[in-house]
Amino acid sequence: MAFGSYRDFVEKLEAMGELVRIKEPVATELEITEITDREMKKPGGGKALLFEQPTVNGVVSPFPVAINTMGSDRRMALSMGADSVASVATELGSLMKAKPPTGLKDAMKLLGTAMDLRHTRPKKVKSGPCKEVIHRFDAPETRSEPWPQAPSADRDPSSDERSVPTLKDLPILKCWPLDGGRFITLPCVVTRDPDTGEGNLGMYRVQIYDDQTTGMHWQLQKVAARHGRRYYETGQRMPVSIFLGGDPVFPFAATAPLPDGLDEFLLAGYLRKKSIEMVQCETNDLQVPANADFVIEGYIDPKEPLRDEGPFGDHTGFYTLPEPYPVFHITAITHRKDAIYPATIVGIPPMEDFYMGKASVQLFLPVFKMNFPEIVDIALPAEGVFHNLVFVSIRKTYPMQAFKIMHGLWGMGQMMFTKYIVVVDDDVDVHNTSEVLFRLCSNTEPRRDTIFTKGPADVLDHATEAMGIGTKIGFDATRKLSGEGFQREWPPLIKMDPDIRAKVDAMMRDSAKD
Repeated sequence: MAFGSYRDFVEKLEAMGELVRIKEPVATELEITEITDREMKKPGGGKALLFEQPTVNGVVSPFPVAINTMGSDRRMALSMGADSVASVATELGSLMKAKPPTGLKDAMKLLGTAMDLRHTRPKKVKSGPCKEVIHRFDAPETRSEPWPQAPSADRDPSSDERSVPTLKDLPILKCWPLDGGRFITLPCVVTRDPDTGEGNLGMYRVQIYDDQTTGMHWQLQKVAARHGRRYYETGQRMPVSIFLGGDPVFPFAATAPLPDGLDEFLLAGYLRKKSIEMVQCETNDLQVPANADFVIEGYIDPKEPLRDEGPFGDHTGFYTLPEPYPVFHITAITHRKDAIYPATIVGIPPMEDFYMGKASVQLFLPVFKMNFPEIVDIALPAEGVFHNLVFVSIRKTYPMQAFKIMHGLWGMGQMMFTKYIVVVDDDVDVHNTSEVLFRLCSNTEPRRDTIFTKGPADVLDHATEAMGIGTKIGFDATRKLSGEGFQREWPPLIKMDPDIRAKVDAMMRDSAKD
């Protein structure tokens, strides 16, 4: 199911009983965060929230704020137009099994082919709802007109002046007390490789400096950062566009762990089962979805010094401290007349991002299984803030197989950031942290069953001695085989006889009837 706008998605959530409207004015400075954080911490992620009168410096914004819209398993599935994320993953896995790959490169190529089979390549159109209001910063006058109608000769120009936005007018949140300012927290950032022309859709927080400049926090290992380095090498201005809203599948696609060079818009089109209509930006040559709610266009000047960005209360549960990042200059803002401003907050888990990360794991599990057929399931517990802690269950058939899986996962995309991997047997539910910890404590001998290694680290990890560089540890919590140096007999796990369990179940059902 494809959503025509973020408003369509919000209305769907409301119809499904998944959204609460907050009608009274609420400040974008800290107050929305406090209300939302309490909601996100409720069992199952609470409800999505729509703040109808968000205030910016005490003034009510014309744009409502939608938040926590994907902060539950059900809402995450609804954003894909599905009953469950598992059903989407099963469908994608079936497509990929049509031609078994011989390696990771083939698997990723087949992933792109599977998406292409659904005729999901983006298509360019001349205009769209995202251009209903246009404000050019690089022109002496502003232009605001309805789409697709031509400007009316008797329209009052003064009404347009009041409607055109700047960054100071948008209901952008200041999330936490020590934040360095207001941050756009759900931006879909579009960049392009200057050498190959391949595009990338990523998500990197954006700190507001003033009404025409922001920070652009793309970390060292991100694709957009690689694009940026090439522009810095050539000295050419780098075009960048940010869009917010539109189909809710866009932010998920922007955060999905796709390999460099595989278009995230293909994934989005595949998930929504409809090609994405793309429009040319007003002030650069990038393209964005025509149904976006907001588009912020601009550039990064490689000749300009970097500027400190932060602090920011991050998904790690701690503030990331100021570090130098590129400055993004705004040249235009366009938006729908009935735009909804989508946002999220991050902090001490569980938060909305936990459900987005969980969906990514479910969706890409077939890719992992094609390269590692012994894998049964993977979980990223909320306490691991995405990648710090990974639980993996496998069907173990030979010695040292758990260590093979650890090395393999550390070599796959963003899994390189994982600090702790725990491998368990296939009879363990990796989504039950208590069950995994029980096996970790009972099935391991620390000297024999752990391995240390070095590798890249998340730049947001404040515990590493140097930024972007760290160590990892893996735990083999599987049953041990004789080939692994274990010479004793492995004891059986305590389990009740199945017939007795069935008999007691029947007894309890009969007792409940009485």
